[in-house]
Amino acid sequence: MAQAQPETDPQWWRGAVIYQVYPRSFADGNGDGTGDLAGLRSRLPYLRDLGVDAIWVTPWYVSPLADGGYDVADYRAIDPAFGTLEEAELLIAEALHVGIRTIIDVVPNHVSDQHEWFQAALAAGPGSAERDRFWFHPGKGEHGEQIPTGWVSDFQGNTWTRTTNPDGTPGEWYLHLFAPQQPDLNWSHPDVVAEFEAVLRFWFDRGVAGIRIDSAALLVKDATLPEVPVHPGPGEHPHVDRDELHDVYRGWRAVADSYEGTRVLVGEVWLQDKTRFAQYLRPDEMHTAFNFDFMARPWDAKQLRESIDITLAAHGPVGAPATWVLSNHDITRPVTRYGREDTSFAFTAKRFGTPTDLDVGLRRARAAALLTAALPGSLYIYQGDELGLPEVEDLPLGLLQDPMHFRSEGVDPGRDGCRVPLPWTGSAAPYGFGSGGSWLPQPAGWAELTVAAQEVDPASTLHLYRDLLAIRRAEPTLGDGPMTWIDSSDDVLAFARGDLVCVVNLGDEPAALPAHTDVLLSSAPLEAGLLPRDTAAWLRTPA
Repeated sequence: MAQAQPETDPQWWRGAVIYQVYPRSFADGNGDGTGDLAGLRSRLPYLRDLGVDAIWVTPWYVSPLADGGYDVADYRAIDPAFGTLEEAELLIAEALHVGIRTIIDVVPNHVSDQHEWFQAALAAGPGSAERDRFWFHPGKGEHGEQIPTGWVSDFQGNTWTRTTNPDGTPGEWYLHLFAPQQPDLNWSHPDVVAEFEAVLRFWFDRGVAGIRIDSAALLVKDATLPEVPVHPGPGEHPHVDRDELHDVYRGWRAVADSYEGTRVLVGEVWLQDKTRFAQYLRPDEMHTAFNFDFMARPWDAKQLRESIDITLAAHGPVGAPATWVLSNHDITRPVTRYGREDTSFAFTAKRFGTPTDLDVGLRRARAAALLTAALPGSLYIYQGDELGLPEVEDLPLGLLQDPMHFRSEGVDPGRDGCRVPLPWTGSAAPYGFGSGGSWLPQPAGWAELTVAAQEVDPASTLHLYRDLLAIRRAEPTLGDGPMTWIDSSDDVLAFARGDLVCVVNLGDEPAALPAHTDVLLSSAPLEAGLLPRDTAAWLRTPA
């Protein structure tokens, strides 16, 4: 089915398939071992053939890479490791030409410590206007030697770093919810509000179709800097989900709506409270936000059904579509995660040496692909999941770069294992990623997982993804719209989208299928007409 030109559908985002590109690891165009925009442009035909509607590109800006590019030094310039602003503009135009929109990542909670604003703040000293854009604060104790608050970083450890005055004496402390190289911005300051609205305009002017908002629920802080309550009520946390955030996103939505076509705002919103979560999706705020609850659930029918019900119930009142995602650049890949005894995900639970059965994990990940692609709303695919790549868990310790690993004092393996460059062709590393190696080493056993190897294997995970995305595009009842649960056993999920039914067997024994006229797709072959364990199928049902 030919892809429509993106400008023709103002509701494209409600049921879109969006492919996440981690550019450093996607494709290397100049042979220096780092993925770049030249490599991404050269692989646009691959993404077109896969059948995606948009790409989300993680930060490509000038950055010291203290946190994989999420420490931004200049929001209007492309890091030379990736290319140039002109190449970014070419990518946006070339992708649009083949029917693929571009969503970019904006990081508003913090900047790099090399950003000109922070460097100016350090130079200007205590009490200066330049420091008002950040959270500089005197320390507690007789000599200011104690941190201002006991807030805990998302990267573990405390959230304050002390500065040094020009005369060499200890100075004020500054806040960073993440790494020390990522000082938090003060969103009560008009300069900060105006700057990011200008950044949005800068990229919308260059044709991007949307903005993914990093750490979207963390921007606003309580200026009195209280400690975190033991059990904070709605809006009571000093630096998460503050009510004032909604004014920020109303301003952003006004910017987005001032452009022709639909320019979407997609929030990274980690919140347990689904009512509070849904408030970010009101008609004058974000269009969608990531649904992390589903991704964190174990491979269990009751748990997954509960997550689906909670998610759809939260989105219904605000009229926003749900999003479904199995992984991203921060999360253990599903092939590895689903092969473990504990198939759920939590950042605090990651450890070296956790056993996994990759055969079981792959089987479940393939079934999960059919499940998520059949649910109402939009679908996100992290690069490499369509190849069934596992987490790389034996990277040499000396090559690990993720601050989550170092700030845990080596306990957390970090996120580098899901960021290993993709295998494209050949029987040995770097598997066609580029001509000059790769910034993280690829496993020796990835020859069978390359794009080239999977393209000639009709049973491959790549073919499964291509088939399911082609069916999803052709079926008018898939994507955005209603769904209806079908009665099934406790270990089976079954639901209808019009006359298409998705059935997933999460039990130990083969399951009978509901009445159907055709099997459109299954994640593994049926056995004597039954659905094997850890398998999903899409069925056509009688009218």
